[in-house]
Amino acid sequence: MTGYGAALRSQDLKKYKALIAGEQCDASSGETIEMICPSTGMPFATIPRCSAADVGRAVSSAEAALHSQSWVGLSAGERGKCLYRLSELLFEHRDDLAHLEARDTGKPLSQGYGDIDAAIAYFRFYAGAADKITGETLPIDVDYLAMTVREPHGVVASIVPWNYPMQIFARVAGAALAMGNSLVVKPSEDACLSIIETANLALKAGFPAGIINVLTGLGEEAGAALSYNPQIGFITFTGSPDVGTMIQSAAARNHIGCTLELGGKSPQIVFEDADLNKALPVIQDCLLKNGGQTCSAGSRVLVHESRWEEAVDILRSSFRSVVSGQYQDDRDLGPLINASQLRRVNAFCEQAEADEIPLIGEGTIAPDAAREGYYTTAKVYGPVPINHPLAQDEVFGPVLAVIPFRTEEEAVSIANATPYGLVAGVWTKDIARATRVAKAIRSGQVFINTYGAGGGVELPFGGVKKSGHGKEKGFEALKEFSVLKTIVISHA
Repeated sequence: MTGYGAALRSQDLKKYKALIAGEQCDASSGETIEMICPSTGMPFATIPRCSAADVGRAVSSAEAALHSQSWVGLSAGERGKCLYRLSELLFEHRDDLAHLEARDTGKPLSQGYGDIDAAIAYFRFYAGAADKITGETLPIDVDYLAMTVREPHGVVASIVPWNYPMQIFARVAGAALAMGNSLVVKPSEDACLSIIETANLALKAGFPAGIINVLTGLGEEAGAALSYNPQIGFITFTGSPDVGTMIQSAAARNHIGCTLELGGKSPQIVFEDADLNKALPVIQDCLLKNGGQTCSAGSRVLVHESRWEEAVDILRSSFRSVVSGQYQDDRDLGPLINASQLRRVNAFCEQAEADEIPLIGEGTIAPDAAREGYYTTAKVYGPVPINHPLAQDEVFGPVLAVIPFRTEEEAVSIANATPYGLVAGVWTKDIARATRVAKAIRSGQVFINTYGAGGGVELPFGGVKKSGHGKEKGFEALKEFSVLKTIVISHA
């Protein structure tokens, strides 16, 4: 749309601002990006298209705030109180934030509420944990006292993806701020509005201006400039392995650390003694949440050959009942995030069909779903060869690959036969076997007869191999967001 029509539409869109030094602001260029609602394919808001110049201002603001008396003068317990007040404000605004998160990402409304509740849980957890990180005294010569203390990195850069903007922002911000860092956040241009709102609420919660800065814009512009900024002390990134490589290169250039969470191809191993009526609904739910656009989605199900037919029958029936629809209707699935992601998922399915991999079951799209929305159906394929893209690559959509196995050794071999290692599930009544398999799988997390544990705010999270490195969540995240210093005192 051009001319008068485009101008009129732009006036109707809600205009969100970046947050720098405690002030809401536009990009220095004045340029904006339209936010598209995945349910309708239509714009509903704009955000600033921040540039390297804006990044420089934000990082300088975060650096100045880091050394201000209003921040360094706060004890760990007082930082915890700020985090707790923020959690209370999020609860007060829960309805508005949940609707905004669901509209922005396309996920069903109940899942939007779940994401806000998870964010509240993160801030509450780190509010209580802020003054629980301690150092040690070390036994050396009798004339010396040696100790360790943990100190903040300084300015932390966080690049947040579009699939769980509120949750991932909260798990980073909660831990980073609890340890006394300041923060510059670059959320995805596809979904970021809840982060902007939360950063503004943080000012009301008592965080000093400049401690939390939010820059909206494109990854190759604002994201790249933030990653390479020499004032940054640490970087966190959640996203694709290819971009993760660039982030790690940027960190190496400035000789700083980084935490990378780069996706997964998580296996769910269903042994012959598993309770299928318990396992398969959990497996399906974890795959379909957020339209399959979840790094830890168990997108590979390994089923013992003796239970193959039974498992296939259950999955065929359950997937046929899955309905995709617009976010406010709270169907089983919402739309995918954008047209590019829809093409990607469809390409995997077209390849599977071209390779004559059987389609076990498929859901439907609600008849009232907007034609311009980014909808796809839930699909389950099997048996899938272990070297096929469906079994090797992260589809990031509601597509399940089912793979048969014969022995425990074969199951472990298949589970480990991808470049990823983020999360795994093991389903069996034999606890000895469950323990052996959990130890043998190369993965950052392994769940036995469950999966995900309700988000697991307290559970350290992070992968191995191509899934990245470093830990988020739990007390381990506080260690990631701090530097260990050794102090030795002579008292001879």
